[in-house]
Amino acid sequence: MTSELLDQALVEEATKKSGLIWVAGPGGPARALWHVWHEGAACLVGDGPGEQPLPGLADGSTAEVTVRSKDKGGRLVSWTARVVQLAPGSPAWEAAVAELKGKRLNAPDGEAMTGRWARECRVLRLEPTGTTSPLPATDLAEAPLPTSATTREPMPAGLPRLLLKKRKRR
Repeated sequence: MTSELLDQALVEEATKKSGLIWVAGPGGPARALWHVWHEGAACLVGDGPGEQPLPGLADGSTAEVTVRSKDKGGRLVSWTARVVQLAPGSPAWEAAVAELKGKRLNAPDGEAMTGRWARECRVLRLEPTGTTSPLPATDLAEAPLPTSATTREPMPAGLPRLLLKKRKRR
């Protein structure tokens, strides 16, 4: 019993403090997702225009959640979650969206985003099942997932000299 309570406290405290969690749906790769911890579960919004993708996370399925340390970035705990999709307009949806709204950065539509979430997005609760996974013996490093994101063009050749010149003058 004590071990279960300690695991539950670890999952809650680590997930509350971490800005990102890594979530892997059934048979899919893990993805970094922003979230809020609300009423005993990690709440997510996504699958709409301008929001994070939530592939493989279906109502009633399970997901493996990995929480990293906010300061060092290392794995703290991995836990199994039951995925629950909240119905738009329900009291649980309203409560979760109120928390998510405060944490959403750079929303293109400001105060109208909750209406957009109701029409075009899914709000999910990842509820811990009480099962934590042991830490792996290997590093589990993988190649990044394919993306349409690109990097900026290379830095101009003269820029390092300009930057170093300013430092030398001081």
